[in-house]
Amino acid sequence: MDDVAAASAAVNDDTSDESLMAAYAGGDVAAFEQLYARHRLRLHRFLLRQLRDAALADEFFQDVWQRVIAARLDWKPDGSFSSWLYRIAHNRLGDHWRALKHRPPAPDNADERAARIPDPDTPERSLSEFEQRRLVQLALDELPEEQREVILLRLEQELTLEEIGAVTGVGRETVKSRLRYAMDKLRTRLGPAEASHA
Repeated sequence: MDDVAAASAAVNDDTSDESLMAAYAGGDVAAFEQLYARHRLRLHRFLLRQLRDAALADEFFQDVWQRVIAARLDWKPDGSFSSWLYRIAHNRLGDHWRALKHRPPAPDNADERAARIPDPDTPERSLSEFEQRRLVQLALDELPEEQREVILLRLEQELTLEEIGAVTGVGRETVKSRLRYAMDKLRTRLGPAEASHA
């Protein structure tokens, strides 16, 4: 019985996000659970990097998934599930910034708070890795919002240029331009080796 369950789980792991979303729209709760498991860490990290406030990122994270749940019956597989998910997050962030009328400054202890956030990708942290991440975060914070968003969507979320365009509402060439300017600024600030780790 355990072998059958394991084989079934392996098949489910290969199922596309779009197929899982269609199954969830048809009432398959397990399909949603699998989508959530695939995207929860990266989505939360994206929101946290944008907001720089863990409590606010948690709130937005829940809100984005609630919107996914609410829109499941209207979802159409016109594009990738990832681009649709991050478009919801992008819109939620845009609503937030418009409501504030400005991007709030980073808190005085932002570096300390960021250092306390557990990173599942690097379980053992060394001082040099911490310093490198801190420098990268400071360099990312200096980027204009539009450039920071596209670089995070490309490097951390691994979205294509077309998917980033769908998320941000701009054309592919604009996305390329924003990425190029952001990478140039990061290379200037960090040097070529560290910029590639952003």
